Amino acid sequence: MRLFLHTGEVSGDLHGALLIQALQRQAAERGLTLEITAVGGTRMAAAGAQLICNTLSMGAVGIFETLPYYIRGARLQRQINRYLVDHPPDLVILIDYMGPNIAVGRFIRRRLPQVPMAYYIAPQQWVWATQKGTRQILEVADKLLAIFPEEARYYRQQGGNVTWVGHPLVDAPLPARQAARAQLGLSESETVVTLLPASRQQELTYLLPVIFTAAQKIQDRLPAVKFLVPLSLPDFRDRIAQAIAEYGLTADLVETQQRAAIAAADLAIGKSGTANLEIALMDVPQVAMYRLSPLTAWLAEHVLKFSAAFISPVNLVEMQPIVPEFLQWEATPAAIYEAAIALLLDSEKRAEMRQGYARMRQALGEVGVCDRAAREILDMLYTRSLSQSH
Repeated sequence: MRLFLHTGEVSGDLHGALLIQALQRQAAERGLTLEITAVGGTRMAAAGAQLICNTLSMGAVGIFETLPYYIRGARLQRQINRYLVDHPPDLVILIDYMGPNIAVGRFIRRRLPQVPMAYYIAPQQWVWATQKGTRQILEVADKLLAIFPEEARYYRQQGGNVTWVGHPLVDAPLPARQAARAQLGLSESETVVTLLPASRQQELTYLLPVIFTAAQKIQDRLPAVKFLVPLSLPDFRDRIAQAIAEYGLTADLVETQQRAAIAAADLAIGKSGTANLEIALMDVPQVAMYRLSPLTAWLAEHVLKFSAAFISPVNLVEMQPIVPEFLQWEATPAAIYEAAIALLLDSEKRAEMRQGYARMRQALGEVGVCDRAAREILDMLYTRSLSQSH
């Protein structure tokens, strides 16, 4: 059976890899052999997918931020379309990554209408509640595999065929603090703050300076603090290393032990995204933030009338303010510093956040998320093969 997975960015590559491993496990139990091709990244390739192209460095958020990728993206789209026509899959799985996934989904609906599609980790239209985006997703997806309870409720209300499987990060093995510190050569007495400034090119411009300036302020207050900066993409190495020197931070760039760098921390400061959930599942206090270009932010606020109660996935799970988050104009170094220093120095604030983490973890579902998603996908394959046999 031929499966085709389509995603992009660091988080999509992670979720795609976990799903591929589960698909192989579940297929083996059913006596099936899978041929998996994908558009994604290195983790998916390591999990056993044949990559058609690597989209890890293609991610951007915003209106103008995506323009530099338009020509390259259009060229990749034509390449993917040709591949799909020449090698029609038995089923397509779209993972997050809305714009490119909608384009691929529409092409398949037009040229390969018999091929079923599952959307795993649907884009967060359920947060922004934009009807156009919601319609686009439901038009291409035969089935939605939801990871948040609120996501499942929203898409069901909109008429989607939805199964809530839980969040895949509950399946991921996560290091413990003591083991992580030993692995990184850190003593138990050191105060460690992990900085996660970027997994997209634009974030080096709009997020890194804010986070590193806040880190400077923390270092001024606590001179003995040690910073760790996990490297999300190899392409960012030189830029981040240069920034560490420019801001005068006592920091190590961690290239191969990213999760250990989070688990070892007393506090994490990072951009809003999937990493927020990993941090929470490792029980590390955190501060989340996000910024777009000023022009995109102005258009979003004044023209598109964008608003959202929360942006961090930790707060989105049950729509509760578990971690402090700062968006756009509020995402200043001073605000991030104040929230960070409060968590570092106030044990009651840390305990309160960890209680919130425990409630959030209960709402993410039981272990076995990826296997549940894989079973749903293989059931779709079975239904298709049954209908073809008749």
